[in-house]
Amino acid sequence: MAKDNNKFRNVLVIRLSVLGNVAMSIPVLYPVCKANPDTRFIMLTKKWPASMFHDRPANLKVVDFDVKENHSGLTRLVKLAAQLHKLYDIDAVADLHNVSGTWIIDAYMKARGAKIARLDREKPKRHALVTHKTDEPVTPIHQRYRNVFTELGFEAPDTFTRLYEGRDWPDSPIVPKKEEGHRWIAISPFSSHRQKAYPLEQMEKVIAELSKRENYWIFLMGGGKAEKIALRPIARKYPHVISMAEIKHRFIDEYALFAKCDLMLTMESANMHLASLVDLQAMTVWGPTSPACGYLGYNQVVEDDIQLDMDCRPCSITGDKPCKFGDFRCLKNIPPEYITQHVIEAVEYNATHQTKATKLAMAHKKIEDSLPRP
Repeated sequence: MAKDNNKFRNVLVIRLSVLGNVAMSIPVLYPVCKANPDTRFIMLTKKWPASMFHDRPANLKVVDFDVKENHSGLTRLVKLAAQLHKLYDIDAVADLHNVSGTWIIDAYMKARGAKIARLDREKPKRHALVTHKTDEPVTPIHQRYRNVFTELGFEAPDTFTRLYEGRDWPDSPIVPKKEEGHRWIAISPFSSHRQKAYPLEQMEKVIAELSKRENYWIFLMGGGKAEKIALRPIARKYPHVISMAEIKHRFIDEYALFAKCDLMLTMESANMHLASLVDLQAMTVWGPTSPACGYLGYNQVVEDDIQLDMDCRPCSITGDKPCKFGDFRCLKNIPPEYITQHVIEAVEYNATHQTKATKLAMAHKKIEDSLPRP
């Protein structure tokens, strides 16, 4: 039975790490805010991820900070915690990160009477999975986020569909008009850890084949100087291929673009999770990690993904470990033709039969129909 949460009026929510992990909090946090309108939630995260929180509930405040420049070290984290407590009168903390930096903030708040609930990192499960002592998957991160809020006594419904639900997407000046009959595919060939990225020379073969279809338009996603330089010659070489790394844009522009796309082909990266925020089907190429590690995109289905059945997979939860063979065969051994075929089949099927939302609804109905009736 849920605890009485009437005493919690101002809840600090913390997720400080990489973009994808922060993006994964949105499908959980937004429904929590809407289900508990009398509580104010203060989301603490880094400056860049903070800008992805569009269309947020009225009772959600997003606070950004620069951990390296302004809040690194014990003294500065304590000062940050004091500022947050003074400004927002924090009486509970939902720590969705659970690392040493957040423990300092937690301890400060706890000393002033706040209730603390932390993410279960499931380290034993993670270790057993990557050392192949068991095939038991790690609990999906979205469920573990949800458990933090229920531990505080909040209702945490699994009801997220997409940002701007029931409304048109805001216009973006950099997103062109989509012509009838055109198929748009976003391709995100990079990841925060290069070990998780499909070799770019092989991905170029996928792009080359897709670009041969006159009604296909390819949008290459990337950021930073190195990715811009890597994508530039590919975009110039093939028709109907646009490098978004060349165009200055914000998250709202990416949302507007993804909302018009028919599919995203991606690595296990932040873009997989951004696709979930617009209810876009993501076909993910998995290498050293696996959906069993708990980071599958919200409402994405593993049947859409591309991965090799290998005894050494997964070898890492986050993809930051070197390959024991030195060649990342889990990615290099995936033929570009195989990926191309799957992308075309998915795009054409969706265009002529069902949307992703329809497929999910049918899958849910099938599960409901199989349940015993009272």
